[in-house]
Amino acid sequence: MSNLIFAGKKPVEGGKAAILIHGRGASAESILSLKSYLNLDQYALVAPQASDNTWYPYSFMAPDESNQPKLEQSLSQIQDAFEYLTKAGVSPADILILGFSQGACLSLEFSARNAQKFKGIIAFTGGLIGENLSPSTYQGDFQNTPILISGSDQDFHVPFARMEESSNLLEKMGANVKLLTFKDPAHTIRQEEVDWVNEHFLG
Repeated sequence: MSNLIFAGKKPVEGGKAAILIHGRGASAESILSLKSYLNLDQYALVAPQASDNTWYPYSFMAPDESNQPKLEQSLSQIQDAFEYLTKAGVSPADILILGFSQGACLSLEFSARNAQKFKGIIAFTGGLIGENLSPSTYQGDFQNTPILISGSDQDFHVPFARMEESSNLLEKMGANVKLLTFKDPAHTIRQEEVDWVNEHFLG
């Protein structure tokens, strides 16, 4: 568990938990700082730390083989965080998975490969991973899990078309997806996104 950083409450049966996944060049500690802005006081928080602060080397839409084996290793780190919580008694339906940028892409990719009833998935500027999306890669039923995909519709790193394509695929898997886009080109988490999450996911 040396690659996991913990904060907030202790994970217990009947409790709520969140897995927070940082972006490229960032850290577990930096994504945990969101607890100062999001209503996560009652949550056990787990943040995996990527080696070299990067989850995969190239764009999330690069040819699939170019991001291997790092991508699969990173997904296994998210699996470790998830299993840590479930083994502590936290139900998947009480687990929120949140990420920004590379972390947002991992949040969506991990949850779509393991679709079930989650507390929610929050992707601040991200989309499903791959040069082309293949529905056969994903399995399970989200059972109306709420998912937020948010970001600029002019983002340099995450094209709006992939955000929209991801939203459509996740809806077909039973998710309740909100696609929230902004006109400014900033690659960041906006106050409006924080406010939306606090109201609709954490209210």
